[in-house]
Amino acid sequence: MAEDKKPIILSVDDDLQVLRSLKTDLRQAFKNEYRIISTHSAEEALVTLPELRKKGEVVALLLSDQRMPEMEGVAFLEKAKAIYPEAKRVLLTAYSDTDAAIKAINDVQLDFYLMKPWDPPTEKLYPVLNDLLDDWHQSYRPEFRGIRVVGYQYAPQSHAIKDFLAGNLRPYQWLDIDANPKAQELLDLHQLQRKDLPVVFFEDGSWLKAPAPRDLGAYIGLNANAKSDLYDVVIIGAGPAGLAAAVYGGSEGLKTLLIEKRAPGGQAGTSSRIENYLGFPKGLSGADLSHRAITQATRFGVEFLSPQEVARIETDGQYKMITLGDGKQLTAKSIIITTGVDYRRLLATGLDKFTGAGVYYGAAMTEANACRNKQVFVVGGGNSAGQGAVYLSQFANKVTILIRKEDLSSTMSSYLIDQINALPNIEVLGKREVVEACGEAYLQKLIIRNMEDGSTYETPADALFIFIGARPATDWLGESLIRDGKGYLLTGRDLVLYDAFKRTWPLEREPFLLETGIPGVFAAGDVRSGAMNRVASAVGEGAMAIKFVHEYLAEV
Repeated sequence: MAEDKKPIILSVDDDLQVLRSLKTDLRQAFKNEYRIISTHSAEEALVTLPELRKKGEVVALLLSDQRMPEMEGVAFLEKAKAIYPEAKRVLLTAYSDTDAAIKAINDVQLDFYLMKPWDPPTEKLYPVLNDLLDDWHQSYRPEFRGIRVVGYQYAPQSHAIKDFLAGNLRPYQWLDIDANPKAQELLDLHQLQRKDLPVVFFEDGSWLKAPAPRDLGAYIGLNANAKSDLYDVVIIGAGPAGLAAAVYGGSEGLKTLLIEKRAPGGQAGTSSRIENYLGFPKGLSGADLSHRAITQATRFGVEFLSPQEVARIETDGQYKMITLGDGKQLTAKSIIITTGVDYRRLLATGLDKFTGAGVYYGAAMTEANACRNKQVFVVGGGNSAGQGAVYLSQFANKVTILIRKEDLSSTMSSYLIDQINALPNIEVLGKREVVEACGEAYLQKLIIRNMEDGSTYETPADALFIFIGARPATDWLGESLIRDGKGYLLTGRDLVLYDAFKRTWPLEREPFLLETGIPGVFAAGDVRSGAMNRVASAVGEGAMAIKFVHEYLAEV
């Protein structure tokens, strides 16, 4: 066990000679399992204890001398009890202080008092402390060590922080201020108020109030600043296509930069289980796939910026000028756009009011635990909706899938349909649509229309997860690249049919298969018109894009 992870035994005595002797004896018997801290000042100990608590340190045993000039031992133990109520408390006394010690058994729930001197410790010290520590271990439950998020369950800002941490593969503990007493304890310990929520607490005792993604990202070690001004290839978007392009670009010696505005994995990264990806017969989560890919790309020297976004792309001769969201600029010889797609918004009354407060787009894994024993609805008939419903069924009392079609057969893979049919707490309702979301501060009920007869009905709902198809994440590009009628980027021979391409394409050759209307700017994955919308095909296109990057760089 690491030294700073061991439970602590803290001793206080103003007599330095006695303190040294006590520390020596404690280390002799307990140093392998406990961290021994000693101080001659009760006031100093009362400053140290809250700091230890903020860092998530555990104090198992407090030993204090009774006669000290700053305060009596009983008074110290009483104050220390408020900070570490679960710690065992032992008073060191002279014979003349036994009355105070006996009184303290009731006043501060003293566990034991020891007479000084305690020689030999093998007979008079260790047996007593061993019994107390054994008793402490019986009731001790290790606290979570790491990032803790305190907030209101039905607050969009709390959801955004949880979703950001989950998407970036950072474990955290969620503490609902209205449901978990430890949440209020943390606020009190750091002298914070409910108006400061949400607050993110870190293992070193520091905290951030309602942090923006960029600030939170910097605090957890993500990098939003490029190390260089010029790259062989810049990949915009860290979904499966972007991650594959990064791995192949890095492995083939290109100076590669990968930029992601939220979290790696894209829509696939939020999937609880991908079961039809080649080479993983038991399936794997989107988060696991993202983690493996980021690790692999980093191993090949790929630089990863997140959270960071690209505001615009401009050309300067053969070079591509990239302006980032914070106004900084960098230059690329080539670009691969892999920004993927976003979930389309469901147009129903009240949904915007409750987004992040009971209504969620994707995010099944982030909010699943909050759905325990509740009534959950899923809108959508694609694989993402099916995967989300199956995962939520492990927590919710009931999951109802609402679809506009008669059944799932035309939109969802058969293996997922079989799983859904086998789960008793999932119901599929065809020819249904959400008309309105209702509630006070958060979602409480839905009004649903039966599309067959036009009737509507009201039903209690604790959460609504929406997976209703996608729109390409291309709005940030403005008019710089040619898109189809739905906003997807056109590439390769598809461009030749457009007059705008014929007027602006500067080269004699036709564009490469994945090349956009600007030479050296490529598109791969779901953002590209004609893409197959499968993880495997996106990975293939990402790898293929690097081949065309090499060909392009060879001619400039």
